[in-house]
Amino acid sequence: MGFPGTWMTESESVVYRVVPKCACSTIGQIMFYSDHGEFFDGDIHDAKSGMHKWAHDDSQPLITRNVENHKSYAFTCVRNPYTRILSSFFDKICGIQRNGRRYRGNLVPLLVQKYGIEVGGDDGKQEFDQIASFRRFLLFARDTIRWRRPMDPDIHWSAQSGHVSTFIVNGGTYDKIIWTEKFNDGMQSVLDAIDTPHAVNLSDIPRFNESEGHGPKRAHPVEDYFDDLSMHLMREIFKKDFELFKYDFDNPANKMPTGEIDLAEVHAKLGD
Repeated sequence: MGFPGTWMTESESVVYRVVPKCACSTIGQIMFYSDHGEFFDGDIHDAKSGMHKWAHDDSQPLITRNVENHKSYAFTCVRNPYTRILSSFFDKICGIQRNGRRYRGNLVPLLVQKYGIEVGGDDGKQEFDQIASFRRFLLFARDTIRWRRPMDPDIHWSAQSGHVSTFIVNGGTYDKIIWTEKFNDGMQSVLDAIDTPHAVNLSDIPRFNESEGHGPKRAHPVEDYFDDLSMHLMREIFKKDFELFKYDFDNPANKMPTGEIDLAEVHAKLGD
């Protein structure tokens, strides 16, 4: 299987396992800048050169050799499951993507038909019942993850522990897992641990939120979207995420982690 979703700087200063909807655009740009002294002109996910990515065939042997021998510092970044899946809903389901189309073609019409989900207008301005639609989307997400129907689970709402685990199962070792909610502290600890061709000053780095503006703004506090059934579904889908990455399941209003991540526990429980 190799190391899907893994990026590495050309200098091999650092290895990063991408977890979608967890600051990956900003992290990728920081990595690019640390090698080249400038940011990639565009969405870093579109970069075909200047960084090694598992999706590029010629990068795979280099990433494999590095990761299997733990030659470089390796890290990933996670996010509160409540805010992450809300972000996925507003971006991927309600939003228009940068190609000017709905995400995955006929996905949204399918959700409208089979789950009664509303997404607003193509300009992202038409009002709709965000809470009711999100809760229906959550049922759909559970169906894709538990029964793989009406489609396979999507990387943007499948569990973060699943993304994180592929790196471990195939022979990788993390040196750090940082939180999106404490991004500067976590990313600084990564930068402090590595040597890069170009110095990175985090205070000068903009946030590259490539999904911003794709969809409507969230109209309510996070906790308003989650009733008892929604929280039951969240536990069913993301139990490991809450437990391993130390997020508060009982209080959706609390987006901050509640304890330190135990890397030994993560490697033991996700390495089977």
